[in-house]
Amino acid sequence: MLQTSAQHDRILYVNGEFVPSSQAKISVFDHGILYGDGVYDTMCSWNYRVFKLDEHVDRLHESAHAIKLDIPQSKEKMKEIILETVLRNHLSNAYVKVVVTRGVGAEPLLSPYNCVPSVIVFAVPYMSQAGAAGERGIKMIVSSVRRIPNECISTKIKSCNYLNHVLVRMEANEAGADDGIELDVEGYVCEAPGYNVFVVKRSILLTPADNILLGITRSTVIELAETRGVPVTVGRIQVFDLYNADEVFLSSTAGGIVPVVQLDGRTIGSGKPGPITKMIHDSYQSLLESGEKSRSVRENLTITDELSNARDANHPSNP
Repeated sequence: MLQTSAQHDRILYVNGEFVPSSQAKISVFDHGILYGDGVYDTMCSWNYRVFKLDEHVDRLHESAHAIKLDIPQSKEKMKEIILETVLRNHLSNAYVKVVVTRGVGAEPLLSPYNCVPSVIVFAVPYMSQAGAAGERGIKMIVSSVRRIPNECISTKIKSCNYLNHVLVRMEANEAGADDGIELDVEGYVCEAPGYNVFVVKRSILLTPADNILLGITRSTVIELAETRGVPVTVGRIQVFDLYNADEVFLSSTAGGIVPVVQLDGRTIGSGKPGPITKMIHDSYQSLLESGEKSRSVRENLTITDELSNARDANHPSNP
């Protein structure tokens, strides 16, 4: 849980200003609140380096462009804001989120015109949404809630409206599972709430092609697998393929690489994280640690020594 006491008050960027989280405000008439009208992206910082920052900011702008939402900041300015947010919070390993909403219009109506966009950036200590279960493997069900298809709204848009995924997670948790597999309207495997899905069968890595968010961690997994000689197939996957897989795992910025050991009461493979899952997990962690595809939060920033010293004085418990 995010703490908001004076000692743990995080610094957020909100519409042009860096403010303590206890003082951060947006209008109740913001379209993001009224209609879920906005886009977002998440990323992680490791050892004060933000992983694949360019790719995340590109995806944010592509999502915004797809819904005709003009982000006030250029890509380079947005990157500077993200890096500075991490630095101001003294976070080595961080979970970072950028939210851009349609903002407030002349009237609190559905019309998207004449709105002033809202931009929010925050960073908190890195946390895996899978929790402790992410190490030993999680239990899942196939959800009865189907993925909203591309014919309704493109699944490539990282929209603020995540009700579909929230309902999947609720159904799974209430059934005693950690999470749920989402199917498309034809019954093929799509993804899980906040995760992409991978299947290992006979040393071949399979992942769905359609009705999914094109995850940046997903693309990283594919890169790592191919460089280590693991063949990758992108295509349609049935629930049957999950039940009978040698290994199943999920990938996301907020979760990393998460093994799946049970689905609908059926044991997956040996019931433990498999060798390819472990290899991908370790390779991904090594990539984060190396900073090879990351950008330092200390690059191209205008933070003065005086400001840094002032922050240290105000946050003596921070590293």
